[in-house]
Amino acid sequence: MLTLEHLNAASAADFVALLDGTYEHSPWIAERAAAARPFQSLAHLKHQLARVVREAAPDEQLGLIRAHPELAGKAMVSKSLTAESTNEQSKAGLTDCTHEEFARIQQLNADYNAKFGWPFILAVRGPRGQGLPRAEIIATFARRLAGHPDFERAECLRNIHRIAEVRLNDKFGVVPALGDQVWDWAEALAVHSDPGFKEQGQLTVTYLTEAHRACAAQLRQWMLECGFDEVRIDALSNVVGIYHGTGDKRLLTGSHFDTVRNGGKYDGRLGILVPMACVRELHRQQRRLPFGLEVVGFAEEEGQRFKAAFLGSGALIGRFKPAWLDERDAEGISMREAMLAAGLPATLEAINALQRDPAQYLGFVEVHIEQGPVLNEMDLPLGVVTSINGNVRYLCEVTGMASHAGTTPMDRRRDAAAAVAELILYVEQRAASVPNVVGTVGMLQVPAGSINVIPGRCLFSLDLRATTNAARDALDADVQAELRRICERRGLHWTLTQTESASAAPSDPAWQQRWEAVVAGLGLPVHRMPSGAGHDAMKLHEAMPQAMLFLRGANSGISHNPLESITNDDAQLCVRAFQGLLESL
Repeated sequence: MLTLEHLNAASAADFVALLDGTYEHSPWIAERAAAARPFQSLAHLKHQLARVVREAAPDEQLGLIRAHPELAGKAMVSKSLTAESTNEQSKAGLTDCTHEEFARIQQLNADYNAKFGWPFILAVRGPRGQGLPRAEIIATFARRLAGHPDFERAECLRNIHRIAEVRLNDKFGVVPALGDQVWDWAEALAVHSDPGFKEQGQLTVTYLTEAHRACAAQLRQWMLECGFDEVRIDALSNVVGIYHGTGDKRLLTGSHFDTVRNGGKYDGRLGILVPMACVRELHRQQRRLPFGLEVVGFAEEEGQRFKAAFLGSGALIGRFKPAWLDERDAEGISMREAMLAAGLPATLEAINALQRDPAQYLGFVEVHIEQGPVLNEMDLPLGVVTSINGNVRYLCEVTGMASHAGTTPMDRRRDAAAAVAELILYVEQRAASVPNVVGTVGMLQVPAGSINVIPGRCLFSLDLRATTNAARDALDADVQAELRRICERRGLHWTLTQTESASAAPSDPAWQQRWEAVVAGLGLPVHRMPSGAGHDAMKLHEAMPQAMLFLRGANSGISHNPLESITNDDAQLCVRAFQGLLESL
C-alpha cells in the first residue's frame, strides 16, 4: 500500500505516477499538488489536491469534468472504462441494470448533456464508500437535471473530489472505521420516525412520541455497549452517559436527538454519536482521562411538538419554564400528560433537580453538522465556530385598504402587500451590508386575497440574526424604523409581535483555540465561521464556557431536509478532532 513517507520522498515524476487514476485522466492535478509536500496527513493531501482544482482555470475544471465517463454509458458498454471507474460503477450495481433502468439512465445522460454540455458526475460509491443503490442514483440524476448550470458545475467538482477521496483510501489501504461507526449509528437511529412520516420514508422525531422514546432507549443501549460507567434517561428524557475520569471535574458535551418534520439524520445527532465513539475507544484501551466525560443526548431542541424549545439543555442551566408543562400539542395533549404517558415524573421538583453546578465542569463543547454550504464550497471537512448568532423574531401585520384592482388609481392605493415587498428588499439590502448579519422574511400571506383586489392586509414574519447582540439590535432598530417610514408614507398601519429573542453566544477563546489546534493538527486549514443556527451550546453558554466544531454537510450543505448527508471520511476526521481535544486537556 502507498504511504505518505513514500509519496513525500518520491521524485516529481514518481509522485504523479503514484497518484495515477486518482483524478480521471488528469495528471496535471498531481503535478501541481507535488509542490505542497511534505504532506502531514492523508487529509492534508486530499485538501491540497482539491485546492489545485479550485484554483485551476475554468476551462481546466471543465476539462476535468469532461474526462469522466457517463454513468452506465457507452464506455461501460464497450468496456473501455478505467479500472477505477469500472470498480465504482460495478459496486453501485450499474453493470446489472434492468432494461428499464438502463433505458432511463441513457435518457438522463442525453438530457443532462444537452442541457449542460458535460457528463453527469456522481460519486456512486456514496457517503459510506460501499456503493449507492441504483434507485438512489436515478433519483439523484433526475433531481440534479433541474439544477442551475453554475451549481451543477460546482456539484460535479465536489463529487469528483469524493471519487478521488475514495480512490485514495484504496491506494493507502485506509478504512475510516470510526467514521463508519458514526455513519452506521446515524442510519440505525433513523429507522425510528413518527407515524404519518415513517410510512412515507420520512424522518420525524418529536418530543416524547413512541419514536422519540425508542431513540432514547437505543442511545442508552449503545452508551452501555460503548463502556460508559453510568447511563440514565432523566426526568425530561435526556439520555445521559458518564465516563469517569481520575479527577473530579467533567467535560460536558452532546446535542439533541429530536428532529424537525421530514428532517435529516445528522442535525443534532452527530454531536451525540461522535463523543460516543471516543468513549468506546477509551474503554477499549482501558484508558481514563484526568477528567470525566459527560455526554448528553438532549431530548428536545427543535420546538416541533410544543411551543417550547431547548427543553433538554435549558433544564441543565435552570431555565425550564413551569408554564411549558401546560403547553398543548396539535392534538390537545399537554406536555405534562405526554410526560406522564412516557413514564416521566412531570414535576417541577424532578425537572429542577437536573440543573448542573457549573463549578463541576470544565466547559461544554458540541460538534454539529454545519447546516450550510460554506465548508462544502471551500472543500473543507471541518470549521471552527466563533459565535452562535443571536436572533430576534416577529410575527407582523400591515393593514391598508382592500379595493378594486381595476378602478383604484395607482396614486390612491393603500396596498399592504406592496409595502411589505418594499420592506423585504430593505431587509435583504440592510443585512447584506454588514458581515455575518442575516435577515429573512420566511412567511408571507395575504389573507382572503383575490387576483382583482388590492391587498388590504399582509401578514409576514421577520427573523433577524447576527454574531453579536449589538449588530442584531442595530439591524432590528433599522428594520423597524424602515417599516415605520414605509407605512407612514403609504398611509398604512402596522404591528409587530415579538415571538423570540436569543442572545449571541460567542465561543470561549481558550476552547475555540483548542478546536483550532486539533484541526491544524489534522493537516487541515483552520476556517473560522459563525453559526447562523441556534444550538444547545447557546443555552449552556449561559452557565459555562462553550465552543463548537462544524462538520461539512454534503449536497451543498442542505439541512433540515432528507438530503442532509455526511461522508464516513468526514465523520472520521470529526472523531479524531474530538479525540485530539480530549488529549489536549
